[in-house]
Amino acid sequence: MAHAQLPVIPRPRSFGETMRKDWWWLQPAIVLLLLSSFVVYATWAAFQGEHYSYGPYLSPFYSPELFGNSPHAWFGPPPAWWPGWLVFSPALLILPFPGLFRLTCYYYRGAYYKAFWADPPACAVGEPRKQYCGEAAFPLIVQNIHRYFLYIALVFLVVLAHDVYKALWFTDPVTGHQSFGLGLGTLVLAANVILLGGYTLGCHSLRHVIGGYLDQLARRPVRRRLYDCSSRFNRAHMRWGWPSLFSVAFADLYVRMCSMGVWTDWRIL
Repeated sequence: MAHAQLPVIPRPRSFGETMRKDWWWLQPAIVLLLLSSFVVYATWAAFQGEHYSYGPYLSPFYSPELFGNSPHAWFGPPPAWWPGWLVFSPALLILPFPGLFRLTCYYYRGAYYKAFWADPPACAVGEPRKQYCGEAAFPLIVQNIHRYFLYIALVFLVVLAHDVYKALWFTDPVTGHQSFGLGLGTLVLAANVILLGGYTLGCHSLRHVIGGYLDQLARRPVRRRLYDCSSRFNRAHMRWGWPSLFSVAFADLYVRMCSMGVWTDWRIL
């Protein structure tokens, strides 16, 4: 009489256990290092509250400057209602919005889930937790607000593009007259806008907003062209994401170093 074979239930892998022989840990480790470095620098720069403008240049961490002591402030000096116990910095009023747009980005979710939470650390590698909840429960369900931060990010993109235009006009320190010019800082700010534009316009949520609810895009030729354009950016979303992360930090660093007198802005025109 034949005996029925009992199913073999594999033992769950312990954290980090794997049969992989490659350097599977290298990519999460690099992502952990790069994202941590950016977060540390951006947090430090945001709380400085000074050396964020130089001539026509304004750091993207501080743009738009709603209140502040520089000529770029929209509504004048720091408001009286600001808490006395909290250091004032114009960046604290606006930086959380583009920060949350990037934090909830589909690509960056996968990157920091692996690098910071090891969920999972890599394919076929044991996780530190025994059950998977996904993004259907708090707090990760909050990630679904990404689309709304996209709308804010598009507004910021227009503001930063306007900052590049303002960076083309230099004030003569003697006469006080403005004249058209081009400095190295202008190119730094312009490169940052281009990279941020490629990253933002390739957002998955933007493609959904353009045509995700339509049954046939072919009947909407304008939207079809916009959808195809966004799709081209989306296919290189990672390649836009990392350079734009570095460019926004370097743009702040460039303006800061020039303001402190450490670097000299090279005038091209």
